[in-house]
Amino acid sequence: MDFTPVAQIGGIPEGRGITVTVNGRLVAVFNVGGEYRAMDDLCPHMGASLGAGDVYEGAVICPWHAWRFDTCNGTWCDNPKLKVDVFETRVVGEEIQVRVPTKE
Repeated sequence: MDFTPVAQIGGIPEGRGITVTVNGRLVAVFNVGGEYRAMDDLCPHMGASLGAGDVYEGAVICPWHAWRFDTCNGTWCDNPKLKVDVFETRVVGEEIQVRVPTKE
């Protein structure tokens, strides 16, 4: 499982995200105070794109029904028993890279 380039530094505004496809999965990548974090793009509530949500105090807010997910660990802020997958990110040179397992 290798890292995949998903964006360039400066390509994701602070407090925002993008959605990319990596290894057959939709992945949301966020700029949280200059740190890059990645998680499953689909909100488990109704399938909205989390990559389209705003980030506030380290949590992404689902654009459809305002469910909030911690961008560090993927937990739903209102009930930590529910969570989405998070993925390792790194910056190499000017590239933002994400490591996502392949679909089984």
